[in-house]
Amino acid sequence: MLKSFARLGVALLALAGPALIVCGSSAARAAEGPPANPDISKYKYDPTWPKLPIANNWAIGLIGGVHVDAKDHVWIYHSTKWLSPRDLGAAQNPPSGKCCLPAPPIIEFDQAGNIVHAFGGPGDGYEWPTDEHGLFIDYKGNIWVGGSKTRKGQDGIEPDGMVLKFSPEGKFLLQVGSRGPTKGSTDTTRLSGAANVAVDPKTNEAYIADGYGNHRVIVVDADTGAFKRQWGAYGKPPTDLDIGRYDPAQPVAQQFRIVHCVRIAKDGLVYVCDRLNNRIQVFKTDGTFVQEFIYRKETKGSGAVGTIAFWPDATQSKFLLNDPGNFEVHLINRADGKVLSSFGHYGAYGGEFDRNHESQLDSKGNLYVSGDQRLQKFTLK
Repeated sequence: MLKSFARLGVALLALAGPALIVCGSSAARAAEGPPANPDISKYKYDPTWPKLPIANNWAIGLIGGVHVDAKDHVWIYHSTKWLSPRDLGAAQNPPSGKCCLPAPPIIEFDQAGNIVHAFGGPGDGYEWPTDEHGLFIDYKGNIWVGGSKTRKGQDGIEPDGMVLKFSPEGKFLLQVGSRGPTKGSTDTTRLSGAANVAVDPKTNEAYIADGYGNHRVIVVDADTGAFKRQWGAYGKPPTDLDIGRYDPAQPVAQQFRIVHCVRIAKDGLVYVCDRLNNRIQVFKTDGTFVQEFIYRKETKGSGAVGTIAFWPDATQSKFLLNDPGNFEVHLINRADGKVLSSFGHYGAYGGEFDRNHESQLDSKGNLYVSGDQRLQKFTLK
């Protein structure tokens, strides 16, 4: 059965009394827009956010998706399969300890950091991903999630070849693709390790970064899942050539390595994160290649291009680039791809990064960055 949790706001108000005072001051600033010329090196870590009530006895797993919706609510999508039996002692049979229970995979936080809604997990009518990855809230408030598993494991479970769509209340709406091994980057019936989704409100089309196993962007109808079009690097037909490991001394690859994010700007340009090639490629919505930006070309390992988030001014004049390979976030001028400012450093303490996997912005320019098992908030004010 789908693990569905009722709206928790009323129950949690009693647990978050001090937060009500904070909310009042936050509301006074709500009308303020983002800084026009931000210097992100001045971002400050907010240790009060989010608020995870002890009463829930929840453990958060590896966070594979973060998104901010139209209400400035922050959503996360995480996997508890990476937690150990020690972490989930209360869930053992019999319990091996007081703490903890696995938190629902999809959790919604309000601006104050309180939990509003939580749901997710296996249910009727769809195949739940094994390695939860990628979260997007579309213009209707619907929730899209993917999965990054690309090989059959010792558990006997086949790879994640799908993305799922749920209503804001958690009702299952659509599955695109199906569980199973890849059928190749030109097949239109199954995905392979879909890392991210973006929905274009102008056309009601879903753009899928089909990206951990396959090497493409695939576009489908957001209501029916019907195939529309697809493309690979430089807008060419996608391929599955074995191009080996990334080598900064070699010419730029003609194939995507990991299509890790896809985002659609207000002006209709489509931005694609080619994570292990350390680059962003920009396209028109029909797949026509426009330009590319390469960052920290020498970076190996996790790569320098994880996710992007457009700066929330009227023209989206800039974007933030999450750089997991160097434990940094960069502010980029969208017109020419130049780095304007940066911040971040490796570490396990609050305000430091360890596997900064996903990052997103709210309407005021506050930044939310996920690590393996934590979500951090940074403010410029």
